[in-house]
Amino acid sequence: MTVFARCKAVVFDAYGTLFDVAAPSRDLLGQQAETVSQLWRRKQLEYSWLRSLMGRHADFAQVTADALSYAMEVAGISDEVLTQKLLAAYRKLPAYDDAKATLARLRAKGLKLAILSNGSPEMLTPMVEAAGLTRALDMVLSVEDVGVFKPHAKVYALACERLALMPAEIGFVSANGWDAAGAASFGFAVAWLNRRHEPVDRLPARPATQLHSLSELATLFEAA
Repeated sequence: MTVFARCKAVVFDAYGTLFDVAAPSRDLLGQQAETVSQLWRRKQLEYSWLRSLMGRHADFAQVTADALSYAMEVAGISDEVLTQKLLAAYRKLPAYDDAKATLARLRAKGLKLAILSNGSPEMLTPMVEAAGLTRALDMVLSVEDVGVFKPHAKVYALACERLALMPAEIGFVSANGWDAAGAASFGFAVAWLNRRHEPVDRLPARPATQLHSLSELATLFEAA
């Protein structure tokens, strides 16, 4: 029996896991897309962690805008219209091609499905709707309900509270190694979606398994 056998729900990270965070830069920035996209994402995460440590919470929309402002300045781009287009596109990120089918397969197994994200409700709702995933999910949970970003334990506890399940009854899926480690430390059964075949982070807890595409997830639960 695997750690996933007892799971009654599967909870997904949103950004980078179900939704492609690089899409706005790829669509709007041309040759500078990769440089800006990577720095934007890195500073976005750094700002979320630092704000949590400082006790200076701001919603993810503000964090995302601040990170983009930094990345654009580093790239030497001063274009407010383009900046606003990028931020607007971030609210309607496309889902990965295998997201909808994976959710449908898990739903067919009777599992509850949810998103647990750093994103604010105002960011998550239009994104989930635009991707056509609203009906595929039982709930979309935001860190705004606890006022601190992942990987704080309060965030993962929110999923237990809303789903009325113990940590070991929740399967958690994230493409972010630090998030996978945080969720594993909390007690979730974690599948790290390691699309880039990176090494495991040297942190106190490790994911139970690694996947390289979302489509592998349903097979994991079938094996359970």
